[in-house]
Amino acid sequence: MRNHITFFLTVITLLVQSCHQLPPQDGFTMEDAKAKETEAWATQPQAILARIRPPVFPEKTFLITDFGAESGDFDSRPAIMKAIDECNKAGGGQVVLPPGRWFSKGPIHLKDNVNLRLEEGAALKFSDDPEAYLPLVKVRWEGTVCWNYSPLIYAYQKSNIALTGKGTIDGNAANWSIEWRKAQKPDKDVLRQMGNDKVPEDQRVFGNGFLDLDGDGEDDGNGDAKQHWLRPTLIELYQCNNILLEGLTLKNSPFWTVHPVFSKNISIKGLQIYGGYLNDDGIDPDSSEDVLIEECYIETEDDAISVKAGRDQDAWDRGKSRNIIVRNCRLNSGVNSFCVGSEMSGGVENIFVEDCHILSGKHGLNFKCNLDRGGQVKNIFLRNIEIDSVREAMFIFRMDYHGYRGNHFPTKFNDFFASNITCGKVKAKPFKIVGVEEEPITRVVLHDIVIREAGEPSLIEFAEEVIAENVMINNSTWHPHY
Repeated sequence: MRNHITFFLTVITLLVQSCHQLPPQDGFTMEDAKAKETEAWATQPQAILARIRPPVFPEKTFLITDFGAESGDFDSRPAIMKAIDECNKAGGGQVVLPPGRWFSKGPIHLKDNVNLRLEEGAALKFSDDPEAYLPLVKVRWEGTVCWNYSPLIYAYQKSNIALTGKGTIDGNAANWSIEWRKAQKPDKDVLRQMGNDKVPEDQRVFGNGFLDLDGDGEDDGNGDAKQHWLRPTLIELYQCNNILLEGLTLKNSPFWTVHPVFSKNISIKGLQIYGGYLNDDGIDPDSSEDVLIEECYIETEDDAISVKAGRDQDAWDRGKSRNIIVRNCRLNSGVNSFCVGSEMSGGVENIFVEDCHILSGKHGLNFKCNLDRGGQVKNIFLRNIEIDSVREAMFIFRMDYHGYRGNHFPTKFNDFFASNITCGKVKAKPFKIVGVEEEPITRVVLHDIVIREAGEPSLIEFAEEVIAENVMINNSTWHPHY
């Protein structure tokens, strides 16, 4: 009998251990979690906003028609660039596109103290001829730094710059977004291996395979003179400070739409963003800090807003994304409405999302990576979010995102706080919080959440200190089981 009892107790012990359910550690209670959450919301957004100072420009106006621009199919790029040059030389001001259709055969590069303003009724459309986007410029392409075709609107190491007005910017992306995406995989794989191996930046030459940094007319020795297929972004601001994007309608980007990289002091207000092709992310702050995104409507096939910080080894020493506020936005995505990742290897912290309306998506709130990434994501605060419906999960962590190349650098996720969220319908799992055994997801706080209809149970694995209060799913109180 004693042997039978011993066997029975052993089996029960093994079953309990197999559930991966760890009670909250001493000191991490809902009371303590709410205190941290309340203090963070009461102090940190105000401190971030105090540091964000939108650029101010002199009362000088440079009308592009005064520099030779003509409405219609005429190439007005030389006139726009001349107006930008003159504005910069004069100490700054507004370069104005008046009502009309304006065509740019090639990129527009911003300069210090220039506000490129599109008046209501102005529509700026870009060429889809890749040769027009030469010479190559430095970009961060899906998280890895390289030399590529210029983004359609680009700035490098500039300060006090803006894109404003009630006009429209059209990336004319059908060819690039569809045809180039079919051909890009070999180049994408090569670039990611270069990042993995920390190949020097100036050896990562894509575009037309020709890089001439010393201006002698010859390739510097790292190009292969071949055509490459990495698509340019619509707007990329690289190592810039004091940025304002306000009021514009942006559509048909070849790739990510708004992409500030290694930049600081960024205000993004009242944009209307429309995608239509995969990889058409709306706004992707990338290794950037002190960022305000507010009152934007974003309708994309891919992520609406995604906070990023680079990919794998190439990003580990390049800086975080931190101190970012997203508020009063309406997000309508075919994939992820708001997310962090999947390129987040430099680290992401101190993110505040509030008063947003998610209309639809595959996932509502997504924190994604794979085991190539490494890095850490922490101190994420979400509140007052209304979600109409999502297909697979309302709130998800995943460490198995596609593109895995076989490394083993688990990302650390910790300190996530979500409250006052309502969701009409989740077709599958309300919560999917799945870490890995070596690096469990730690300290996830969920309270005052209502999910009216959910099709499947939640899934929590390899997670610690997931605590919930007043969470209702299908009219029943929900508690985490993992």
